[in-house]
Order: sequence, then structure tokens, then C-alpha cells
Amino acid sequence: MFARSSRRPRLALAMTAFAVVVLGACGTAKTTTGIGGEQAVRAEGVGSRQSGPSLAEIQEHIEQSCPPAGAPPVGPPTPAPAPPGEEVPDDMVLPIEPTVGPEFELNARDWCASNFHEERIAQALWDLADPTPAKVRTILNDLGYVDERIHDLKQSGATTRFFIDLREKGGRLCLEGSAAGEETIVDKCVAPATGPFTPGDRSQ
Repeated sequence: MFARSSRRPRLALAMTAFAVVVLGACGTAKTTTGIGGEQAVRAEGVGSRQSGPSLAEIQEHIEQSCPPAGAPPVGPPTPAPAPPGEEVPDDMVLPIEPTVGPEFELNARDWCASNFHEERIAQALWDLADPTPAKVRTILNDLGYVDERIHDLKQSGATTRFFIDLREKGGRLCLEGSAAGEETIVDKCVAPATGPFTPGDRSQ
């Protein structure tokens, strides 16, 4: 089963700052991680669409700045306490807190890593006119995501939906995206801990 986050990525400033740092040095980076497969990537970008950090640079930054594999889930944000002097009415029905979803099931490393992947993918798709599955796949490939990691590319009207399997080091991270121009959204989702990636079994 898959659980999905409803948060729309808003990390442009952080990614811009990161891009300035990593693009200050030119050269060839090589990655052998499971996400993109072994490949050589020019630091100045892949093709005409890769204007920010490459996948190899993103992964290197994740290794250096995110928690180690196996870190516990981040958990949902703690609700703010009631203002001083106010009490919760005895008859007030409090909502039941969920126990599934990215906040509960993704470890801290996955949560941290997802922020970088979400933003770079969304930015690459925002200006895409007529986002057909073929065009979306090409952009994802240009960003370094191999076909084996891209799943369920389907068009519905003017929107193309897709999943990316980012599981590695025992994590459960996946991304669910909908390419629709300026309405593009890329969110975290939770993949099965083991076994094949099957988007059709997801739950939201």
C-alpha cells in the first residue's frame, strides 16, 4: 500500500542556494547508487532541461546533510497548546490522529532526501507545455531518473501522473507526481518495505 503526503513542495530558496554551491565547480560526477544507476553526469547540467544540481550532486548532498539510514520517522508536528487561561471543553470531540502516512512511515533520512528530489522534479516540469507521458519521461530521464524507477506514467486530460521509486538502504521513499504546468505537484509517498513497486496498490 502507498500513503501520500498532501504537502506541495516549496523549497526554491534552499535549492537555489544549493545550486549556487554545487555548480561553482565544473567537472564530471559519477554515481553508482540505486536511484539513478551508474552514470556520468556533467556538473553544468544534463541536456537543455538540467539547469540545477545533477542527481549525483543531490545524492552526495543527501549523504552529507541528511540523517543516516534507519533513523526513526520524523512524526507529525506537535499541536500548539491552548492559550493561557483557556481550557478545552469537556464535550469537545477531538479528531483522531492518523497513524499512517509519510510522517509516520518514512524515516528521517527519507523525509530529508525527498525534499531535494521533490523540488528539482517540480521545477523541471512547471514550464512543460502539453505534459504528455513521453515528454514527462524525457525530463525525468534528463534529471537522472532511470526508466526502471519510473512507474505508472498515465495521462488524464491535461495532466500526466507518475510515480518514482526512490527506495534505497532499507527506506520506503517514493514520489507521486502530477505534471500539469504551473499546477504541477510532486509529493512524498510511502512504498512497500520489500517486493516490487506496484503503484496500483497505493492508498491515499
